[in-house]
Amino acid sequence: MKYRHSAAALAATAVVFASAGSAVAATPSPTPSVAIPDGLYGTTDPTYDGVWRQSLALLAQNTTGVTPADSAVAWLAGQQCANGAFAAFRADTGKPCAADLMVDTNSTAAAVQALAALGGHDAGVKKAVTWLKSVQNADGGWGYTPGGATDTNSTSVVAGALAQAGVTVPNLRKGGKSPYDALQKLALPCTGKDAGAFAYQPDKKGELAANADATAAAVLGLLDEPLTGSRQDDDASATGCTTFDAGTEPEKGGHNGAVWLAEALADNGRLMSSLPGAEDQPDYGNTADAIVALSSAGFNDQAAAPLRWLEDNSAQWAAQSGPAAYAQLIFVANAAKGADVHDFGGQDLVELLNATGPAPRGIDEPTRTDAIGKAEEKKDDDGGLNVAYTVAGGLVVGALVGFVLVARGRKRRQA
Repeated sequence: MKYRHSAAALAATAVVFASAGSAVAATPSPTPSVAIPDGLYGTTDPTYDGVWRQSLALLAQNTTGVTPADSAVAWLAGQQCANGAFAAFRADTGKPCAADLMVDTNSTAAAVQALAALGGHDAGVKKAVTWLKSVQNADGGWGYTPGGATDTNSTSVVAGALAQAGVTVPNLRKGGKSPYDALQKLALPCTGKDAGAFAYQPDKKGELAANADATAAAVLGLLDEPLTGSRQDDDASATGCTTFDAGTEPEKGGHNGAVWLAEALADNGRLMSSLPGAEDQPDYGNTADAIVALSSAGFNDQAAAPLRWLEDNSAQWAAQSGPAAYAQLIFVANAAKGADVHDFGGQDLVELLNATGPAPRGIDEPTRTDAIGKAEEKKDDDGGLNVAYTVAGGLVVGALVGFVLVARGRKRRQA
């Protein structure tokens, strides 16, 4: 049984989140308990996921050449507390953060990733990074809240944020332990069931149980990747699990996790969610995260079937779940070979995401994509485009406005 430990999930609440992390309520409140602020993406109650969904939306726009509205960026930046941390949502930013406000590592790390990617927020990013460093656990990792037990998801999203902000992650140590050391302790051994997978946390007996969401997060964390992941053109060979040294070869741990995810997806091309008293249901969010992880590890062949399933089946889920879900699908389309953000199962994900918030300030001109390439191949084959192809080509180009593929390398940044 694999439960989704989303980045905005609070154990103290009865809210169940269904979207690596993403944080979209499985049953959105039809009447938000707070007013939806200007600049915020989505229409559901932001109490538990406002900063998270805004960060993902801005990251997704940035990866596709969209310049977000000033109000959207200002809303996110304005959520930061004086000490650098972010809470899931602050309704009144005119007042200083109260001492008892629950700030968390996941909201802070997501905001760092978005603001660092957008640029122009060096002071806020620096304060957030300083705060994240200050709450690192003695085992090298992070829990959801300061001082909370280390978990794979929190450690991975923070590691991605620190790398995005220019920190050399393996050199960031607490008690002699790095974030990679913390992740290694949460990896299942290469012998026995679920070899190479990652647990969210040890259970009460100290045992590790494979968790798909945690494993996808760990793959990105160990590869120094942000939530967006990256497209790898060289296909990796899905060899089995191998013991890795967190200090010198964290990529092997990411490879192990990707091998396990590939096996978990092999049967029916998707992951399933299991909740007590309910039938198993397709888990769109976890499947999306797994595809990003596989693609970022170079497992393009293994990502192909889940990608096709998600393209064919995710439209209703994304429409119900909102901006964070559209952002996840954009991350998939940007990372996975053969995918297109402007034609994902017949949908333009960029247009759909943009429609959930304030109108963007700008959209870049289109670049050459697989779709345009195919039209040009047809022209070469036929000796010229007929009228139908001319019309179709115009529609394709129109649908591709705003697409920019941002290639992300894995070069570790110096602190």
